[in-house]
Amino acid sequence: MQQVNVSAQPREKTGGKGAISSVLGQGMVPAVVYGGEKKPVPVMVVEKEIAGVLKFGDNALIKLKYGSEEENVIIKVVQRHVVTDRVIHLDFQRIRLTDKLKFKVHVKLVGEPQGVKLQGGVIEHAMREFNILCMPTEIPKEIEVEVAGLNIGDSIRVRDVKSKVEITDDPNHIVVSVIAAKEEVVETPLAAPGAAEPEIVAAKGKKDEEGAAPAAGAKPAAGAKPAAGAKPEEKKGESKK
Repeated sequence: MQQVNVSAQPREKTGGKGAISSVLGQGMVPAVVYGGEKKPVPVMVVEKEIAGVLKFGDNALIKLKYGSEEENVIIKVVQRHVVTDRVIHLDFQRIRLTDKLKFKVHVKLVGEPQGVKLQGGVIEHAMREFNILCMPTEIPKEIEVEVAGLNIGDSIRVRDVKSKVEITDDPNHIVVSVIAAKEEVVETPLAAPGAAEPEIVAAKGKKDEEGAAPAAGAKPAAGAKPAAGAKPEEKKGESKK
């Protein structure tokens, strides 16, 4: 990885939100340099400059210049504002270019698996980053994993990955695999237990009610014809002939 030059300035005020806000208000980012046999040194760097460095990734190799000092460092910790995502603090770790160090690098999948393209399978990307061991000058930006030849049921493990640096993860860990797509089963809702069926009312109910014979001893409604076989009501004062 190419080394990037970054200039820093000594930072006198440290600690507290007020000190951090003061530095950020100047368009700078507060930081600290530590590691090795030297004491930690509080510094601040130009915000726009460090934003450009972060585009190289978390493992950017930096030559940091501050005062009369010039040191090889990497960015160990990046603190960001929880709302704005603005960088509000950095930790620079001193390193020696002749020592192998541990880093984390992004895993990039290359190609479209045959099992997805032609067989309707689904790709499962299990490992998103690798732990590696290498010289600081050999840090890759990412490690590519070719997946075009995978069919349904195939997988790639850590031991199968070809890389110029040493991957220290468990060799048996699955990096990526292709599995058969699961069919979605739509369940038919069941009727609630004990639910009663709606009562059906006959349309002729009203007609039957109107044509029904009156109960014994009851007079028929005015204007209504007596039921078949019923004797007409005798009027008072009318004698039988």
